[in-house]
Amino acid sequence: MVETPAFILFLLLLGCCCYSYADELEVSRPSNGDESIINIGVIVDMGSWTGKVVQSYIKMATSDFYSINSHYKTRIALHWKDSQGDSLHFIAAGLDLLENVIVQAIIISDISDEELFLASLADKANVPLLSFSSISSTNEHPYFIQVAEDENNEFRGIAAFIDAFKWRSFVFLYEDTADARQVQSYIYDISRENHLDIAYQSALSLRNTDDEIINELHKLKMMKYSIILVHLSPSLASQVFANAKMLGMMGKGYAWLVTSKTMNFLDSLDSLDYEAMLGIVGFKSHFSVSSKSNDLALRWRREFQQIESNLEIRDLNVVGLRAYDAAWVLAEAIERAGIHFSPNRFEISGSEQLNFSRLRVSENGPTILSKIVSTKFTGLVGEFQLANRKLVHETYEILNVIGNWRKKVGFWKSAYGLTKEIYSYGNSSSNFLETIIWPGFSLKAPGTWLVQLSGKTIRIGVPANGRFPELVLYHDQQGKETYRGFCMDVFSAAVARLPYEISFEYIPFYNQNGSYSDLLYQVYLQSFDAAVGDITITSDRLAYVDFTVPYSELGVGFIVKLDDKDPWFFLKPLNADLWIMSACFFVLTGFIVWLIEHRINEEFQGPPSKQIGTLLWFAASTLVYAHREKLQSNVSRFVVGVWLFVVLILTSSYIANLSSLLTVAQIKLAKSDYIGYTADSLVGGIMVKNNLNFTDNRLKSYQSPEEYDAALRYGSKRGGVSAIIDEVPYIKVFLARYPHDYTMIKSSLTTGGFGFAFPKGSPLVHDMSRAIAQLREEGRLVEMEKRWFKSRQSWQSQDSEQSNLNTLSVANFVGLFLISGISTSIAVVAFLIFLLHEKLSINYNMLTVLARGKLMSMLRSCPCFDG
Repeated sequence: MVETPAFILFLLLLGCCCYSYADELEVSRPSNGDESIINIGVIVDMGSWTGKVVQSYIKMATSDFYSINSHYKTRIALHWKDSQGDSLHFIAAGLDLLENVIVQAIIISDISDEELFLASLADKANVPLLSFSSISSTNEHPYFIQVAEDENNEFRGIAAFIDAFKWRSFVFLYEDTADARQVQSYIYDISRENHLDIAYQSALSLRNTDDEIINELHKLKMMKYSIILVHLSPSLASQVFANAKMLGMMGKGYAWLVTSKTMNFLDSLDSLDYEAMLGIVGFKSHFSVSSKSNDLALRWRREFQQIESNLEIRDLNVVGLRAYDAAWVLAEAIERAGIHFSPNRFEISGSEQLNFSRLRVSENGPTILSKIVSTKFTGLVGEFQLANRKLVHETYEILNVIGNWRKKVGFWKSAYGLTKEIYSYGNSSSNFLETIIWPGFSLKAPGTWLVQLSGKTIRIGVPANGRFPELVLYHDQQGKETYRGFCMDVFSAAVARLPYEISFEYIPFYNQNGSYSDLLYQVYLQSFDAAVGDITITSDRLAYVDFTVPYSELGVGFIVKLDDKDPWFFLKPLNADLWIMSACFFVLTGFIVWLIEHRINEEFQGPPSKQIGTLLWFAASTLVYAHREKLQSNVSRFVVGVWLFVVLILTSSYIANLSSLLTVAQIKLAKSDYIGYTADSLVGGIMVKNNLNFTDNRLKSYQSPEEYDAALRYGSKRGGVSAIIDEVPYIKVFLARYPHDYTMIKSSLTTGGFGFAFPKGSPLVHDMSRAIAQLREEGRLVEMEKRWFKSRQSWQSQDSEQSNLNTLSVANFVGLFLISGISTSIAVVAFLIFLLHEKLSINYNMLTVLARGKLMSMLRSCPCFDG
């Protein structure tokens, strides 16, 4: 299915009335009449260094192949097309090759999202499309063959390399091209799998001026990032490194990691570019050097330097070697396919309009494709084998650029896209960690962002006049000011778990209005390197600082006074309608039992007053299973059995709800009730007003736990408040002081909890967040809470939380009463049936007796009857 951008390009092509290219036709050797000439298209950017390299290697490959295999009956004719580095020209060249030249295969250097339109056309025409692009491709195009290592595998190896140095975050610089979104996607996924953080990413382009690149690099420098991964083309990379060197970012403390997108084409750079890249670590495809590759290298340097006389060729080019092997494989596949095809002429594109109606379907394409994908041979870069139409490549090199030469320091092997192990050259152990020369001729690997602060103590701002009472300032044995308390314990425990050591000092921050936003603004201005304390995470604050994951409980709650002195408190578990319904069913059950039993049971007989008393007593006694009257009818036993089940459920629910209500007082805020909050707190004017719709005249502010206590004891009717809303950690501190008088009722309001604040982009955020998560999983946070909130002096905590309990109503037991009602109705119907049957039997017997007596009297009056 054609994607929209590609289809737009095609519509543009349909509007072209003429089309011309400098088309060069090259046949490997003259045909002797018995040989089949097979047309092969090649689309490259003739003006680029890569295009020239690919062109020279393919020509050498076809020449060498037919020199060795002169007896073969096929010869490939190469049709060269210049894409001019433009997607529109690229697609136009492909259409021309498919429609006019009738090619049996096409070779391209790379492919982008727009150019994948050509892959769709190749599928329609059954023409194999071979690409040297390392961009991870899908399997949706059956005729698209990726003759290069998958870039996805390379980034997995880079992630393993970063992890080997214990780096947890890095900056990603990539080129702003059509495939940038795909690159971003899989490097993000790989980083997340390896617990790495992309602290910052930036897209650069050849269209950017030096000033724009300098501004972007200066931004990184001010953010104090030091681990930078570069995924740029060689020309753009050289521009970036030149400006980075000018800004002093190629010195000690920095680590520049460069992908194969640059390293595979280093030969295109001059000596000045190499000097700017001193100390970088690069990654490229590994291939074994052989006598054949060395001979080819000498010949290629000699031939290529005739074209590029000003270029110094330092090493074999991986993409060129891939092109050589691909051309060799294609020529071999065509011979093995046994194609007999020798057109009388080659139709070169002219002034004819391009359209789909002239797209010819190749009869030989499927055979050629099957031969290519089944090929396995040892080429210039090692074993050539395809899996899922992608080249299988297992080994990658780690290079260290030093001056005008590159030192091989390590390599990794991968299988099925997963890096197995990283090795160093010359030793089986991974001692490459110690052999790399980093920028500034440093032999010590940069650590993290904190390397930028080497020799400097981390300045941590602490709210000195905050409202958290467990944040205590004191002097240690050396007389140095420091802090202790719950927040400090969590911070110290998290720092102790970092994979590196940091030194820090606590600096009190005094603020007149008590707002923590001022402290965080100082962190934003980098007056402090961090802020530690009871600092709530909010969306507004996240705009200018980064927070760790919360180390406290989230949300806010209500503090209410426990009240169980109501003389009618025992009635609260059940609603009035449920009490009435239960009483009615008690009386009804007693009446049904009396109705059934009073005719046959002496205990339910007697004067009316006695019968009424027995009825009511029996009904009430079933509540505690104390009825002593013996039932004689099975129908009445059935009614009582079902009713006892109903009584069991009712009494159990009553006891459970009563216990809960005795523990937690249900708060009912009337319109006249007052609500308290802490002055200058987040829940004050904003959260309460926006979420609970309280008016200003219902809100009262307080400053201390003692004022909380006094206000709640007075209550709304005597000038106090009915409840106080606050964040959960502060409520826990309050309840630790007054455990027996108050409790907490959770609200639907939520906050982000307490967190530690750092400047934007600080790698400490990720590392500290991981440490806090470990403390939470191990239960250390709970232990620290208990130590500071529950075990101080005689304080005891009773953190009973309101679970939004309500009194039980008839609606909760509709099914239960329905069962009881149905069973009672069945019993009444059965009783009536039995009673009717009994009456009918009596009448029948009386009629029988009367009839028999009358018959006897008639017989006696008869003269012939002899008694």
